[in-house]
Amino acid sequence: MLRKNEYTALGAMSGTSLDGLDLAICRFKHEQSNWSFNILKSITIPYPESLRNKLRNAHISSGLELIRLDAELGKFIGTAAKNFITGAQLNADLIASHGHTIFHEPAKGYTLQIGNGHQIAAINNVPTISNFRMMDVAHGGQGAPLAPIGDKYLFSEYDACINLGGFANLSFDDADGNRIAFDICPVNFVLNRLSEKLGKEYDENGELGKSGIVLHDLLEKLNTLEYYSLSAPKSLGQEWVEANLSSVFEEGLATRDLMRTFYEHAAHQIACAISEVKGDNVLISGGGAHNSFLISLINQKVSRNFIIPDKELVDMKEALIFAFLGVLRIRNEINSLSSVTGASKDSVNGTIHLP
Repeated sequence: MLRKNEYTALGAMSGTSLDGLDLAICRFKHEQSNWSFNILKSITIPYPESLRNKLRNAHISSGLELIRLDAELGKFIGTAAKNFITGAQLNADLIASHGHTIFHEPAKGYTLQIGNGHQIAAINNVPTISNFRMMDVAHGGQGAPLAPIGDKYLFSEYDACINLGGFANLSFDDADGNRIAFDICPVNFVLNRLSEKLGKEYDENGELGKSGIVLHDLLEKLNTLEYYSLSAPKSLGQEWVEANLSSVFEEGLATRDLMRTFYEHAAHQIACAISEVKGDNVLISGGGAHNSFLISLINQKVSRNFIIPDKELVDMKEALIFAFLGVLRIRNEINSLSSVTGASKDSVNGTIHLP
């Protein structure tokens, strides 16, 4: 695809919180070295329960089951994208699909996002980019977070950006203008699983957790985990949660108390991370931005001007940014920053699938 000044791209994002598939059709313009964007249309498509369960258990699936799930998810994303694009009466120059993360252990040299890009491209007859993380990992990086380059080019008016999704991550420029970013702590990845124990998919406005009490011994144990003392670059995945947070899911402790304690833990870690930022204006996005209890706890612990944008941008910022990463990939421009991931070099990430 030739470089041009305007692109219409569909971003597809499946987050670790398993809320559903986010699709956003976005228009990007490149003028005088600056990028601007519009989200033309967006939607979140819930997963069928059978697919959701397969994704949740994929990390313990056999190799054959994982290959089948890769194809199944690719067909699901591809079909959803086609129906959405057709219904919106728009055309897309490209589709950029994050896929769904199953394994993420960059220190061991691998990360895996499934949702077969060949399937998506074939169903839509549109160039599709997937597998956005592995090149950075091959260069010794974390392969995450990837959103910061979008924060830098699309949201430069903010001093920092926080996404409160399955995991919370922070992105900001240091004193030298280098983008710094890292995963702070789990958020909805843990809270949603605790909510399910109480018969809810998620904790709306933190009402379930708010009714519990803080278990101070557990809180101290969580806050002293080694990860929090590490310097960036650093990133988190399901493997880390399972290895370090088993106490949060202990039987015999009241689920509401576990939730309340985890809220306190997450708010504390997020506040500590924000304290590194020089500047006042902090953009908050992701599902956790809708959780008024979590936001109030963060506000109590650190003084910043937190800006929560309209619901579409809150929910679709990651899909928007992956659409942008796809545009950069098509242009063969850097879309992963070594200052963020710790890789040996900046790199151009993503596998292009031509239909």
